[in-house]
Amino acid sequence: MTNLEKYNDIFKKMFNVSDDKLESLAYKETPEWNSMAQIALVAEIEDKFDLDFDTDDIFQLKSYVVGKDMLATKFDVEF
Repeated sequence: MTNLEKYNDIFKKMFNVSDDKLESLAYKETPEWNSMAQIALVAEIEDKFDLDFDTDDIFQLKSYVVGKDMLATKFDVEF
């Protein structure tokens, strides 16, 4: 499984969406993405990618696109 597949799988399972909806997912704009989902999402990303987010990372993770960019730039995850 590629990193992109892992990342996409987390969001698809968390928010029960298909691939074509991923890029539109955003915190508080997606009904299911509330503060509780944020914590679960962060935990899942940390687990699947063996990372440790700091507090700023958690608050910066505001959308699917931002999270993907953050993983690539800050954590050197290749997509």
